Amino acid sequence: MGTVLLVEDSTTDREIMSRHLQQLGFSVVIAKNSEEAQTKLQLQKPNLIILDVILPGQSGFELCREIKNNPDTSQIPVVICSTKDTEVDKLWGSMLGADAYLPKPVQANELVKTIKQVIK
Repeated sequence: MGTVLLVEDSTTDREIMSRHLQQLGFSVVIAKNSEEAQTKLQLQKPNLIILDVILPGQSGFELCREIKNNPDTSQIPVVICSTKDTEVDKLWGSMLGADAYLPKPVQANELVKTIKQVIK
């Protein structure tokens, strides 16, 4: 199906989401922080980016803005996946260019539905 860049610092969340994505047929590239994600984006353009908000160093919100403002990566769908789940957080994610926003813990069926909506 393609490649997903999963930017997640929690080992547990990373393993759960990786398993869901691999069951859907995606290959998963892992980054544990924004800096690592930027490096991996320079090497390979994924079909989708799943991004946590609370990361060491630069936040996922800031990384989302950079991805969407960069002509090389702006067309890649970004799904923010976070425990920050207020309407303000969702609005902020949308304003920064996120294509979807999923609350944690992520349910497999919600992940599938969201991926189908953002990948055309």
